[in-house]
Amino acid sequence: MTTHRRPKQPSRTRVTVLTSAAAAAVAFSAQAATAAPGVKPSKNEVKARVDALSEEAEKATEEYDGAKEKQDKLQKEISALQDRVARGQGELNALRDSIGAMATAQYRSGGIDPSVQLLLSSDPDDYLDKASALDQVSGKQVATLKQIQEKERALAQQRAEATEKLKDLAATRTELGKKKKEVQGRLAASQKLLNSLTAQEKATLAAEEDRANRSSTERVNLGSTPSASGRAAAAFQAAQGRIGTPYVWGATGPSSFDCSGLTSWAYAQAGVSIPRTSQAQATIGTRITSVSDLKVGDLVFFFNDLHHVGLYAGNGQILHAPRTGTNVRYESMGTIGGPFMFGVRV
Repeated sequence: MTTHRRPKQPSRTRVTVLTSAAAAAVAFSAQAATAAPGVKPSKNEVKARVDALSEEAEKATEEYDGAKEKQDKLQKEISALQDRVARGQGELNALRDSIGAMATAQYRSGGIDPSVQLLLSSDPDDYLDKASALDQVSGKQVATLKQIQEKERALAQQRAEATEKLKDLAATRTELGKKKKEVQGRLAASQKLLNSLTAQEKATLAAEEDRANRSSTERVNLGSTPSASGRAAAAFQAAQGRIGTPYVWGATGPSSFDCSGLTSWAYAQAGVSIPRTSQAQATIGTRITSVSDLKVGDLVFFFNDLHHVGLYAGNGQILHAPRTGTNVRYESMGTIGGPFMFGVRV
């Protein structure tokens, strides 16, 4: 008799993978649909795709910066913990040596009394339970053993804490590697698209970028920047001095920057420490929701996830590090590619 088995249902993990793959396929198809099969995309179509990929790369860059900052912080914390453990172990060894010295002295004077035998016990807690009943135990011996107990507990706690931080560090390094690959993948895709252009089309795009960069330099030379005050003025002036410096993802200056790398570096030159990433920078200072209330040197944030930041330059302009392939420059807030969310006065 033939038996009919119920088909095995796919596991949740497999369903998730298939769903993700399907979503990726749909996204790829949508992108491919912008140009008819066999038809070479125009310069403007290529530029639009490159800009979109650059935007994705910048978002991944901010996530990379956050993971990098977390890694650096964990490494410092682990190093400090390891130093404390090493010092604590040295102090514990010294205390144990002092107990050994007591035992040696008593042995030479006629034998080790019961109190010292208990002090040398492998179970100090058991000793303390019994020590109160022994008249022979000196106050100094009890105090020393209590110190030993406290040191052992502290060392155990510090070692456990260090172990947890090492696990966190390993996970952060894995995340860092993924984000790095993501950024590199987006940039490689952008470069592949640019390579598909003709020499004339490449020259036209390069000329457009050159005009944008030249406009920033001319503005500084004309001295048309509105005045700022205090540390915001110092930060803005520092950023002005880096106009023309290339955007490099993950860079914090002074020879190259990403968007939040420029703002954090600029404020550092003014003696103000602000967080490394754009999302973290958005949580400090006084929030300003209206463009009309912004002042020169205020931080300005764009896109719903706040992955882009610059310095307000007045007259609806910002000074920022835009994206890969560009330099630090002035730009209209309306050309950023994403909505202005709010400003922050540091």
